[in-house]
Amino acid sequence: MQDLTNQIALARSFLFVPGNRPERFGKALASGADMVIVDLEDAVSPDDKPAARGALQQTWAGFSEPERGRLLVRINATDTPWHAEDLNLLHELSHASVVLPKAESAAQLHTLGHILGPDGVLMPLIESARGIANVNEIAAAPQVARLALGHIDLQADLGMQCDATETELLPARFSLVLASRLAQIAPPVDGVTVRTDDAAQMHADTLRSKRMGFAARLCIHPNQVGQAHAGFAPSADELTWAQRVVAADQASNGGAVKLDGRMIDRPVVLLAQRTLAAAR
Repeated sequence: MQDLTNQIALARSFLFVPGNRPERFGKALASGADMVIVDLEDAVSPDDKPAARGALQQTWAGFSEPERGRLLVRINATDTPWHAEDLNLLHELSHASVVLPKAESAAQLHTLGHILGPDGVLMPLIESARGIANVNEIAAAPQVARLALGHIDLQADLGMQCDATETELLPARFSLVLASRLAQIAPPVDGVTVRTDDAAQMHADTLRSKRMGFAARLCIHPNQVGQAHAGFAPSADELTWAQRVVAADQASNGGAVKLDGRMIDRPVVLLAQRTLAAAR
């Protein structure tokens, strides 16, 4: 479980692939995405859900252990008629990591964790008012590696009409970042950029995610994977700054020191160290 948790925690990109398109599973794994989410929910129509479950069950054993470590399964929400059959499928998949949509309580995650067993890893998708209200307890639930934001469904649930900058969603995004920090889990995963042919929008959205304290994006097209990685990578200026801060800190033996007229204290050093770690 710890290896899977660490792998999910370090990922910068999570690429969705429809569960009823098994011929795309291998392509998604070869796309460069850090993690691949096999989607049994929104990407699959109700009539196709049984076939999607069957396709995943048939192909699962053919994945290598490293490949299975990069796969997550987005099941259907707990209040849907397809949830029970998805849970039956999870009994057949060894060491599965699961994305739970419409996550709204720690109790849901306790139940899912019990089904997966101690090696199962969870990534709750927060996309409703109740999920936001209970985000602290969700983040602290056992086996949760990371939170993810489903901002489109959240807008619909709240009756919001966001502009292109999604300023209206800043409080929701901050709540996920804060809850993750309090629970001492990895920084959360931000939602998708709907336009798959707009590299500028994807870049702007990723930089906003980075500024807010997110450290990964959900992706709906392979083209977005590299854009997510580039957006989260430290710039040359950021790396130079971080290297100088760490060097100044080492030279002062951990004491307070000024660099370019700015006092370098422990929070600044920690930020610099995280920047260098992100580059690695």
